[in-house]
Amino acid sequence: MSWPRNHWRTSLPVLHERGYLIPAINTADVDYERCAELLRESILDHHAHAHVTIVTRDQLPEGDLGGFANDAQLWRVTPYRQTIKLEADMIAAGPIDHWWTLFENRDVVISVGARDFYDQATTYRGYRKIFDENDLPDVYNAITYWRLSTHAREFFDLVRSIFLNWRQYRELLRFPDDEATTDVVYAMAARIMGTETVTLPPGLGPRIAHMKPGIVPVRGQDWTRELIWEIDPLRINTVAQWGLVHYNIKSWADRYQNERRRDH
Repeated sequence: MSWPRNHWRTSLPVLHERGYLIPAINTADVDYERCAELLRESILDHHAHAHVTIVTRDQLPEGDLGGFANDAQLWRVTPYRQTIKLEADMIAAGPIDHWWTLFENRDVVISVGARDFYDQATTYRGYRKIFDENDLPDVYNAITYWRLSTHAREFFDLVRSIFLNWRQYRELLRFPDDEATTDVVYAMAARIMGTETVTLPPGLGPRIAHMKPGIVPVRGQDWTRELIWEIDPLRINTVAQWGLVHYNIKSWADRYQNERRRDH
């Protein structure tokens, strides 16, 4: 099914009440579809009857808008009345279905903050200068919930507008990025609409375990070569992981899958 490029449809017909949506738009360097398949498998490991949809480039109703801007189209392609969107390069290290109870009375929820693999809230701000300098909410779009509603439509309309008019919106910021990134766009939209309307109170919502350098204690850029990791269950330096782990090193998906096949 396709729509005219200028038609802003709210969504596809609803097939299920709840489900997970994983965008997987491959680039020249990264096979996001492969990452998304691993994430789907890991969700189903813990929730065998969960509904999980992977969105590829061919499924984008407006075509490939380039880079992060494709995220603004996900509102239109979800087959669920309530959707949890997840970034592809993550793995579910434990059950996550309790999130529905946290989210179900809200129209939009963007996760706030990140943690290290020791389950400590990260204080490293090296990746968040633009947030701190502009007093933007510390949102991470890697986990975003919405239900089909007027408020959610307004939020994603605004996200789309910021992406497509980034040259004008970036003038509002100190130290703006040349390219609009999803976290910054979501943060700007949250500020405009009211941060409290699209986030949960501090400490209530889920936080991803983020494996970027600076957040984790490694000297180089690749944590998988400096830290010990084990699977089933996922442990990093012997610490059992839970929730979602943002592994960041995309090639780790294949290594993780190969280890699973050896064990099974």
